Formats: sequence, C-alpha cells, structure tokens
Amino acid sequence: MLRSVSIIFLIFMLTQAGAQDDYTKLREEMVTTQLQGRGIYDLETLKAMRSVKRHEFVPRSARHLAYTDGPLSIGHAQTISQPYIVAYMTQELKPKSHYRVLEIGTGSGYQAAVLAEIVDTVYTIEIVEPLGIKAKECLDQLGYKNIVTRIGDGYQGWPDQAPFDAIIVTAGIKNVPPALLEQLAEGGRLIIPVGTTFNMRLMLYTKKNGKIKHKERLPVSFVPFTRG
Repeated sequence: MLRSVSIIFLIFMLTQAGAQDDYTKLREEMVTTQLQGRGIYDLETLKAMRSVKRHEFVPRSARHLAYTDGPLSIGHAQTISQPYIVAYMTQELKPKSHYRVLEIGTGSGYQAAVLAEIVDTVYTIEIVEPLGIKAKECLDQLGYKNIVTRIGDGYQGWPDQAPFDAIIVTAGIKNVPPALLEQLAEGGRLIIPVGTTFNMRLMLYTKKNGKIKHKERLPVSFVPFTRG
C-alpha cells in the first residue's frame, strides 16, 4: 500500500514538473511573438513578463489559455488584460528599481506582480472585495513581499503614501481623476485608459516642473472604472 502511494505521488510530481515546463515554454513564446514581435523593447519589462507565472492569476479552468493573445475573464465582470497591453503599459511607465508605483484596479494581481519584478514597491487598490482578497492571497503565495494591497475606491488614489513615481490605472474612465495627477511625483508618469466604451485611448500623463502634459497612445478596450 505504501509503495502504491509513493508511486502515485511520484507520477503526480512528474506531471506537475512537466506542466511547469510547458508553461515556461508558453511564456517564452508569448514574450517572443506577442511582445517583442510587436515592438516591446524594454529589457526589464521583457524580463518581468518572462518571470511572472500568468497561469497562476487566471481561474484554474482557464489555465490552458493563460498565455494566449487576449484578455481572460476572472469573474465579477472583470478581466486580466491581454499580455501585450500589460507589457505596453509597463514599458510606458519607464519603471526603475527605486520607484514607488500606484496601481488602481488590482484585478487578478498580474499587473502588480509584473511591476513588482522591477520596482521597489507597488501599492494597489481593488474595489471588488472578492477579487482583492483573492489577488492578495495569490501574491502572498507567490512570495511577493513588495506589494501592498488595499480594498476600496481608487478614485482618490492613496494620499497617505503619495507621491508616486508612476501610476497605472487598469479600468476605463471618462475623465482622469484629479487626485491621481496631484499624487504624481515630479518627473512621474501616469498611464490610464480614457474615454467611453467605443472610443477609448490609452493616455500618458507626465509631470515636469510641476506642469502636466499628456500624449495619446493606443486605442484600447477596458472594463469601466468602478466607484464605491
């Protein structure tokens, strides 16, 4: 009986190891074709996308789709963004190792994990409580010590931790929340989807000499920004 249990355990472990090898190959293919093939060039961003196990952030039933080229449902009418969009938004922030980054919309926790591979600290807010709890559990299990989570309305940012070197918003909103611009550090960058459901653009805001400038980036589609 003991021998049978040992054999079953060995088979299970070998199966798990094989699955992890498959995920590693899929992740490398994702980086090569979906990211580098579309112009993502920042080495730190590419390294982070190679490192973070995206399959850990999607429902178990969807893990076979974790490295496909598109968003995936994570429940509660929310999604985990397309890998290219995650990489593009990360690259646009030009993150550095000493940065303190604010994220509005934790979702699955994947974007926070990607940023945490590069920067000093990520502060992330999620308004959907079950998602916020699940994301924290996932991030803790994966060993991310430099991510601080909060459940609540992100419209007012995180004043007691401001200013931030970079801010990222992962939900579409008609107008940029003034508090986020105020909480941006000198030289900081804010990337946010702005507009309506059928006319939304990624906008990049920068602060220099206390003045805010903005540039239009990509046409995108994001779930709506939710208020408390």
